[in-house]
This record gives sequence, structure tokens and C-alpha cells, in this order.
Amino acid sequence: MDFHKELIAEFEQETASTRKILAAIPEDADFSWKPHTKSMTLGRLAGHLVETCGQWASGTLTKDKVELPPDYNFDRFIPADKNALLADFDKSVAESKAALAEFSPEKWSDIWSFGMGDQVWIRDSKYRVFRTWVLNHQVHHRAQVGVYLRLLDAAVPGTYGPSADDGM
Repeated sequence: MDFHKELIAEFEQETASTRKILAAIPEDADFSWKPHTKSMTLGRLAGHLVETCGQWASGTLTKDKVELPPDYNFDRFIPADKNALLADFDKSVAESKAALAEFSPEKWSDIWSFGMGDQVWIRDSKYRVFRTWVLNHQVHHRAQVGVYLRLLDAAVPGTYGPSADDGM
């Protein structure tokens, strides 16, 4: 089995499902809404999905490490509205797909690390980072957006088959 080819196919499938969920956000949704005080806002959560499919994916493939200075101020993506969200998602995913297509399969075992100052938060093979922090992380946050949609009384599209809103 060519697992590089399989990862490309999986990224294609998961990003297509993620786009369906993001597209289901109502046009008039309040991106500052959150279901709980400890939750991310809808806009921040949706923006984090863009970052996961974009910066995290392409960064894992094109860099060996990300070392932030101790005083780094995270510039988190929070889209202004649904149109901005989908435009940035499409652009980011296209860049990640290009990086994945050009990625040499021999490099999957190379070590990738992420940290700030003296702290290292992630140090693992590019393969495990891509599986965990791109694919699995994307599925996790996509499911959260699905819960937000349900709480907003919006239709939730199916991802691994039809949903209750797809008439099944």
C-alpha cells in the first residue's frame, strides 16, 4: 500500500467534509457566539479549522520545526463572516494540497517540532504530526462546529454518511 497516496486521498476527503460543515454555517451567524464561557467563539473555532487545514498542514510538510520566541503573540484567524471564512479555507487548503503533492514520501519519518522558548510541545515524525495535528485535529474541531450548528438550530450536513438533517 502506498500510504503517501492514501494520506493525500484522506486529506482530500476530510477537507471536503470540513468545507461542507463550514458552508453550513448560516449566512447571518454571529461569529462572536459561543455555547459556553469556556468554549471558543464560532468565528474562532471556524478560523482554527482553516489554520489546521492550512498553516498546520503546509507547515508540517514544508518545515522541520516551528520555534516561537517566548514573547510571541499568537495572531489567531477569526474571519469577519462566512464568505471570508470559505475564501480563506479554499486558499489555504489549495496551498496544503500542493505541498502534500510535492512532498517526498521519504521525509515522513523526519522529525518535526513545535515549541516556544525552552518548551517543546510537539516533537514527532512528520507522519504522526500530520495524522494527529492535521487530520485528527481537523475531525475533532469539525465535530465541534457540528455541535455549534445544532445548537444554533442549523442543519448539520453528513460527513461519513447522511445526517439526521439529510433526511435519514
